[in-house]
Amino acid sequence: MPEALTSLDRLREVALEQHGYVTTEQAIKAGTSSALLASMVRRGRLEHPARGVYRVGQVPVTEYDPHMLAVLWTGFPEACLSHDSALDVWEISDILPDEIHVTVAAHRRIERKIPRGYVIHYQDLRPDQVTWRESIPTVTAATAIKQCLETGVPTYLIRQAIERSARTGLVPAAQHEELHELMEARYAG
Repeated sequence: MPEALTSLDRLREVALEQHGYVTTEQAIKAGTSSALLASMVRRGRLEHPARGVYRVGQVPVTEYDPHMLAVLWTGFPEACLSHDSALDVWEISDILPDEIHVTVAAHRRIERKIPRGYVIHYQDLRPDQVTWRESIPTVTAATAIKQCLETGVPTYLIRQAIERSARTGLVPAAQHEELHELMEARYAG
């Protein structure tokens, strides 16, 4: 007879796909009450690194944990890595962001203090502008490059991102030309 899954087992299943993290909403959908979440934190079964986000300690830590936490921290389903952080996770530039950039829909408002090290951008993204990288919702390489062009990332890093993304096939040829034109327009402006 198969063994029944415990609440922690169900949370672990969700967390395995999210670098060890699970939101309160996801936990409730998995059948875990808020009271049980609080109890698991008290007993050391879960960590509570941010409001509305828990970490299952049995899931190995990866270099992308902080990125996943930032996206989940927003509490918005459309939240994704963007700008400098997206360039970094796409590995198409030598950029070393000091902060984690996350984009949420333009109509959203975050009414709590934004943690140090997070930059929240408000922009409506089309579905074709967002994909997955390292199991984290992330803007496409082309979208990240366009965002970085608008926010003043140094030109040499953008040029590097355009060249590497073309070489690796992350950006289709048609978009590659558009990015070059946008970069040249940046010089003209």
